[in-house]
Amino acid sequence: MGVSSKDVNISPHVSARLYLPKNTTADQKLPVLVYYHGGGLVLGSAFFKTEHCYLNHLVSQSNCIAISVDYRLAPENDLLTLYQDCWDALQWVASHADATTINKEPWIENHGDFRRMFIAGDSAGGNIVYNIVMRVGRESLIGDVKLSGAIFAFPFLLFPSLENIEHALSYKLWNTICPPSERGINSPMVNPVAEKSPSLSKLGCSRLFVCTGEKDELVPKEIGTRFVEVVKESGWKGEIEFIEVKGEGHCFQAANPEAEKAKDLINRMASFIQHK
Repeated sequence: MGVSSKDVNISPHVSARLYLPKNTTADQKLPVLVYYHGGGLVLGSAFFKTEHCYLNHLVSQSNCIAISVDYRLAPENDLLTLYQDCWDALQWVASHADATTINKEPWIENHGDFRRMFIAGDSAGGNIVYNIVMRVGRESLIGDVKLSGAIFAFPFLLFPSLENIEHALSYKLWNTICPPSERGINSPMVNPVAEKSPSLSKLGCSRLFVCTGEKDELVPKEIGTRFVEVVKESGWKGEIEFIEVKGEGHCFQAANPEAEKAKDLINRMASFIQHK
């Protein structure tokens, strides 16, 4: 795919795999993509072969530098620890825009364009993206870096208004791994319109890309549709691009990025990242 990669340690508990197009020149600046893998918050790794193959395709098409985060998982760790790992990784990447930061990672320092910084996640990674982008809306990133956009691919979210949501696999999984105080469907960690959820008008980026699959059995397609609706209703001032892929299931583009519809979706994501 013409992409180089290497592994780095961010903290004693958080690591990442970095990706850089091989044709990058010495002084070339590229969009920065921080990616959070899926796996229901209980499985997966940035170092799995499937994730590695998918990121190679995404980076090749996007011509970006990517940081695929390997965070701790539930149920061995509570969800707040998991979200904090992902926040710490984002702050570590942002710190490369600060002139006072020492021991910078050379690929990020030399090639990261922090005027074009994105976060993305598939499935549970989309849940992480939601929690992170809401936090960015209320807390500054190091170096006052701004998020240009966020990609929500088949996001693991819940909405009480959807019919038979209590029978969805995602609902059952959430109630298995969440803290006792967050069980049900009214946790702001997973329900963007829960009573205790902050307003979506505070989303901490200017552009969103949301995609769903028509035949998704884990995260019903209505989740993505409803998320787009409530964001628009919130008064958020950014731009939203929404895609429902006909005839496809959950995270199909990550499972087989060589398939034609997968290539089409990855190209759409790449265009979102490359947009200026």
